[in-house]
Amino acid sequence: MTSPTYQVVDPSTGEVVETFDTATDAEILAALDSSATAYKSWKNVPITERAKVVAKVGRLFAERADELTKLAKLEMGKSEKDGHSEVEFCQSIFDYYAAEGPALAADQPIASVSGGRAVVQKRPVGPLLGIMPWNYPYYQVSRFAAPNLMLGNTIILKHAESVPRSALAIEEIMKDAGVPEGVYINVFASHQQIETIIADRRVAGVSLTGSDRAGSKVASIAGKHLKKCVLELGGSDPMIVLDSDDLGAVAGAAFDYRIYNAGQVCNSNKRMIVMDDLFDEFVGTLTQRALALQPGDYSPMSSRTAAETLHQQVQDAVEKGARLHAGGVLSDGPAAYYTPAVLTGVTREMRAYFEEIFGPVAVVYRVGSDEEAVELANDTPYGLGGMVFSKDPARAEKVAEQLEVGMANVNWLGEGPQLPFGGTKRSGFGRELGPLGMDEFVNKRLFFIAG
Repeated sequence: MTSPTYQVVDPSTGEVVETFDTATDAEILAALDSSATAYKSWKNVPITERAKVVAKVGRLFAERADELTKLAKLEMGKSEKDGHSEVEFCQSIFDYYAAEGPALAADQPIASVSGGRAVVQKRPVGPLLGIMPWNYPYYQVSRFAAPNLMLGNTIILKHAESVPRSALAIEEIMKDAGVPEGVYINVFASHQQIETIIADRRVAGVSLTGSDRAGSKVASIAGKHLKKCVLELGGSDPMIVLDSDDLGAVAGAAFDYRIYNAGQVCNSNKRMIVMDDLFDEFVGTLTQRALALQPGDYSPMSSRTAAETLHQQVQDAVEKGARLHAGGVLSDGPAAYYTPAVLTGVTREMRAYFEEIFGPVAVVYRVGSDEEAVELANDTPYGLGGMVFSKDPARAEKVAEQLEVGMANVNWLGEGPQLPFGGTKRSGFGRELGPLGMDEFVNKRLFFIAG
């Protein structure tokens, strides 16, 4: 199996800025030993004291926002605006769990226990492996790390090979915030070493955010070793527009969200499903917005490979009869720019129909009824999230109720550290954020005292 190369490649130029050594097997074993040793003491620190450390992590994210934003721009092309937004979200996640964590982890009494007293206790389970992606190098780590640090678990973090500096910056924040040695460890692990970590008897579970292909591999390894796993995988989220009093505003917001983070968002509105009488105006607005963009108005994608993959998906659709209204131009290599595009006429024979479109391409479908919209929305192997828009909330709610997704939204996206995030079907299983984020890697122990 080929080992990954941890290196910083500026996607705006293709320049290799810095390369990092992959961990040695001895370093991986040392990390496992350190994490297991730290767990023995960290789990016994009162949760209110752990909360103080978690809150400090959040403050340091905020204090270092400029530095972190610059790193994300260099490593994966994120704009400064999007970078600051991501870091602010990280602080809110750590703040949320620091404030609410003690109550979320409190014992839950069981009523009507004859002849005794019973509670369900939430106890940590041990060292965990986190395998994180490049598209949100700080947010993805935060939503995994914050609740598990609160619970008393320890963390071994394997970040994406393309964001090593961001990975090291997070580890430094943890250290400076007072996270004890061994409680959070960054490792530049190879694929084989990932399997070694999961197989180690002291490791209690693994959380992965990434592609469904990567999720399948990790779940297979975890299953082989009887380890709990949480998977947040790809998405092809529908955005259904039933009607509107201001279609231009809805279409404008749809376009902005689709090109946010260069379209590299798991739960982005990748399939816009629009009623027949609104379709032409909706597509026209998207097209105008796309054509108005000038170089400098949009960021590069994360890598040349990512941009080329997206271009191949779009070209496949066009060659098979889809219509490209705007954009879809791949820059000369080795830079990773791809002009935001608007695509219609996609059919089941095209790659763009079933594959995740992980880039700034607005794919728009025309439908004639609510029932047709639901059928199309659910005709996907993915099930992360979805949105339904209507001036009639009851109509929108009825449609949203039928979506086969982990997160159904009406008239805009629900987002925040309090709201659980996760999907169904090939979008994975398990939840992060909100109260459910503290219910995954936890021993829900029954404690019964006879009376």
